[in-house]
Amino acid sequence: MKYELDMHTHTLASGHAYNTIREMAMAARDKGLRALGITDHAPLMPGSCHEFYFMNLKTVPRELYGVELFLGSEVNILNSKGELDLHNKVLKRLDIVIASMHTPCIAPSTKEENTKAYINAMKNPYVHIIGHPDDGRYEVDYEKLILTAKETNKIIEINNHSMDKTCNRINGRENDIEILKLCKKYKVPIIMDSDAHFDTHIGNFNNCIEIIKEVDFPEELIINVSVDRLKAQLEKIRNMNINDK
Repeated sequence: MKYELDMHTHTLASGHAYNTIREMAMAARDKGLRALGITDHAPLMPGSCHEFYFMNLKTVPRELYGVELFLGSEVNILNSKGELDLHNKVLKRLDIVIASMHTPCIAPSTKEENTKAYINAMKNPYVHIIGHPDDGRYEVDYEKLILTAKETNKIIEINNHSMDKTCNRINGRENDIEILKLCKKYKVPIIMDSDAHFDTHIGNFNNCIEIIKEVDFPEELIINVSVDRLKAQLEKIRNMNINDK
């Protein structure tokens, strides 16, 4: 199966990644991708950039080397209220927003509090994807997480890097299998992402594909199959927000 997009990648602006936007776009082209998400870490991640960087993304073309760019951020969930480290006035300008938990920004808490943090973040109208909820350092009630994703039309990420031996997250593979089974049960869409911090990792979904096959996950729930499928899901989120006002 051919996959058209990778929505979770980082550039020099994140502070601990190593390529420019141009280099990332060229790598995506060379991998045969049609679309690439540039989602640099939001300001409270150590070494990342000021919110002005994200406000000024309007100056960057949305296509380079034949690759459609979705420019946004991987924002940090800060507490059980689901507060994020970029204001909604900034988030509403972005093409793609991933909300994740990182230990420099939120300490692991109880299963109840961690779950509450994710659920409240999903209530933010400008969040599209929940990033690496497989991190076992943050114990989560996955059934509640997936049911909230279904209610809010959010996309659940299956993060390829979480399953690497070099990753600091724990139990990624086991947790991703549980997440996939629940997404399959409740018909919630997932997105496979590389979480690339270097251009050679773009479009690497090898770990994700292995477990997708293992649980016989349905192709119709995989966002990566089509850029149009991604755009349709983003439109669902926007329309839901409009209807809720």
